[in-house]
Amino acid sequence: MARTANFLGIVVVVFGLLAFFGSTHAQLQLNFYAKSCPKAEQIVLNYVKQHIPNAPSLAASFLRMHFHDCFVRGCDGSVLLNSTTGEKNAVPNRTLRGFAFIDAVKSLLEAECPGIISCADILSLVARDSVAITGGPFWQVPTGRRDGVITNVTEANNQIPGPTNNFTTLLTRFGNQGLDATDLVILSGAHTIGISHCPAVSPRLYNSSGPGRIDPTMDTEYAENLKANKCKTPNDNTTRLEMDPGSRKTFDLSYYTYLLKRRGLFQSDAALTTNSTSLALIKQLLSSPPQFFFDQFAKSMEKMGRIKVKTGTEGEIRKQCALVNS
Repeated sequence: MARTANFLGIVVVVFGLLAFFGSTHAQLQLNFYAKSCPKAEQIVLNYVKQHIPNAPSLAASFLRMHFHDCFVRGCDGSVLLNSTTGEKNAVPNRTLRGFAFIDAVKSLLEAECPGIISCADILSLVARDSVAITGGPFWQVPTGRRDGVITNVTEANNQIPGPTNNFTTLLTRFGNQGLDATDLVILSGAHTIGISHCPAVSPRLYNSSGPGRIDPTMDTEYAENLKANKCKTPNDNTTRLEMDPGSRKTFDLSYYTYLLKRRGLFQSDAALTTNSTSLALIKQLLSSPPQFFFDQFAKSMEKMGRIKVKTGTEGEIRKQCALVNS
């Protein structure tokens, strides 16, 4: 009897451990939908190939949308939800665009495999594919994410890194998501494509401590040019700006070149040169072949794409990306 009891005890412990590891180590997988919806990733890629060449600026938009999604409750598609108190209404997200594109992809996938593909995975795949087909790096996107059901404007405002953040704040906000200083520098390189708007830089032009109220860490000629030709008043909320002037459609290293010339658009860009470790990495990137940056960017994107993902029975598979299931 004692031996039987011991054996049963071992069995219970083993099964308990298996259950523990199964619940705490649920992982994303490459080709997660290979059996449940084998055409899923090709459908996403085909739609991206069909439409992004006609609107290449959306590549930057989807990259930013994916980034902002992952920094709030993990990569769970919560940024896609419509809600008056949701993430879409947070200050960093008010200029996001491309939601209708995501909805269109979701419709195609629902027609092919109803209730199978999560909106979180769709966003991850669209961000990767749109960047890759416009000449940017390619990275692996393991799938199996499930969709969150909570979206919170306050969390988004407090957790998404902002253009006025200093290095300490940036490192803290990245660290809260399991990302380090290398990821901070590399993922900031996404600013090599896309646009921003004057409110993100106006404080550096009109409200700072330097001569003419210009941020003293900003190249004076660059700042004066922005004031004269772009953000002509402190209250301009509509004028668009290139984050990487003259190269915003090309995924390259010029963003980092501008940083060393004190021509980073945001305070958060300039902040990357105020830390010896991040400055050394910037110089390493610029002295290496472009493929080194592409490879590092791919690694950081794969790492970011795993932030606090919901898998297994967590969350849900939304029928519509903007709405939780009823």
